[in-house]
Amino acid sequence: MTILVTGGLGFIGSHTVVELIKNNYEVVIADNLANSKLEVLERLYQITGVRPIFYQIDVTDEALVEEIFRKHKFAGLIHFAGLKAVGESVEKPLDYYYNNIVSTMVLSKMCLRYQVDKFVFSSSATVYGEQPSPLREDMELKPRTNPYGETKAISERILIDTARANENFAVSLLRYFNPIGAHESGLIGEDPNGIPNNLMPFVTKVAKGLLVKLSVFGHDYDTVDGTGVRDYIHVVDLARGHVRAIEGLDTGVSIYNLGTGKGTSVLELVNAFIRVNGVDVPYEFVGRRSGDVATCFADVSKVERELGWKAELTIEDMVRDAWGFEQGGE
Repeated sequence: MTILVTGGLGFIGSHTVVELIKNNYEVVIADNLANSKLEVLERLYQITGVRPIFYQIDVTDEALVEEIFRKHKFAGLIHFAGLKAVGESVEKPLDYYYNNIVSTMVLSKMCLRYQVDKFVFSSSATVYGEQPSPLREDMELKPRTNPYGETKAISERILIDTARANENFAVSLLRYFNPIGAHESGLIGEDPNGIPNNLMPFVTKVAKGLLVKLSVFGHDYDTVDGTGVRDYIHVVDLARGHVRAIEGLDTGVSIYNLGTGKGTSVLELVNAFIRVNGVDVPYEFVGRRSGDVATCFADVSKVERELGWKAELTIEDMVRDAWGFEQGGE
């Protein structure tokens, strides 16, 4: 069974490739290296003993994508490739709408043309917008807080409509919460090109002395300590969720939250990092960011019930592995 993984050298994609190989899948990766590095391919080989077939292409390019579909017989596809910075999406909406939506349409078209009947989509909790937690899969989508969230919601609708019109095309929409951590080997982890957009790379770079201090956005929320509360999930747990999703796909459309089902505040996460790793992380409070909500965490009962998947790794595992990658993944 061969799976096409778009964005397979990125943070979540690379960990999912590892889990697919561990479960005896053959993997083909398509990635344009916009937010990933070619060296990850060698690190995947070091971890798994397998070097996946790799194509450096942009999956909005229909002709190049079709070449890959002609060469391989895929049992399914996992689509990670996409721009994903909320703030940048506000500044560059056209880039986000084009890249994220066109890639979904091109890949869907090729799946139909070449009878690839399993499509797992990397979505996001941003599609829920500002609604009270726990967030459930049957809630109305309210992604208008930023173009990034809107591209995910539109892509979901494209895939849902395509599945309805093609009975053999099965779709799983996976709404992520806040992936952090890294592979226990320290060989792959979150290593964005340019300025990080997520909390953990900032924490690890401050701990390493590459940045002077961490900026904590807002300390007057109605939470346990005034800082924002999020549902942090270990990236390896998240990757395993993709394997379960593609194995559990049969017909129609499935929608699942992938999180832990509980929230952790920014300060709780930072203090866990300091405690577990024995390093200092100086921080300062700054103003709230526009669009940030006080609390966001998942209701994960549906994915546990239907796929038998549950996050198993702890906050302590997440901060230990993130620091291990920062130290070893240079």
